[in-house]
Amino acid sequence: MSQHSGFNFPFAKARDIRMLILDVDGVMTDGSIIMDKNGDEIKAFNVRDGHGIKLLQRIGIKIAIITGRTSPVVQARANDLGIDFVIQKSLNKDEALAALEMQSGIAAANCAMMGDDIIDLPPMYRCGLSLAPADACLAVLNHVDWVSDSSGGRGAIRQAAEAIIIAQGKWNDVMDRYRISPADCGWNV
Repeated sequence: MSQHSGFNFPFAKARDIRMLILDVDGVMTDGSIIMDKNGDEIKAFNVRDGHGIKLLQRIGIKIAIITGRTSPVVQARANDLGIDFVIQKSLNKDEALAALEMQSGIAAANCAMMGDDIIDLPPMYRCGLSLAPADACLAVLNHVDWVSDSSGGRGAIRQAAEAIIIAQGKWNDVMDRYRISPADCGWNV
């Protein structure tokens, strides 16, 4: 059975997380932006990442998006997943985090954030838990609490979701219906 970097996950930091904040390009997607001849964007989202988001929602974790771009595709995906907060076209993501704190009533200390590029670092420094996909830029990889084995748009969110669920002692609450243990998913805990 394959094991991943779960033994490095900062489980103690994840115990009090109440909201997961996600960047889009490079986290929810692989970072590719495909445009058709009319200039409309096409993005590919990973269904396992989407299921990870739904699993977190089942244990009461709020989900937010902060992205530097604006895309109707992002809003459609957020609507599809029931994402609680969406902030698009944010060139100052630290200010966006402050707005999210006010809007949600959840302090940054109780937020986890997954980002892949330097624009994501300022709010990640303030969050209680900072996360990155495996293919994030080196500066991000060097400044986060945990790096997924998976790349952006390829399961990084799902892996983080599983770890947060384990850390909060809620695995059985959401996974019993599937009859799986953390070890079945590669977690050595």
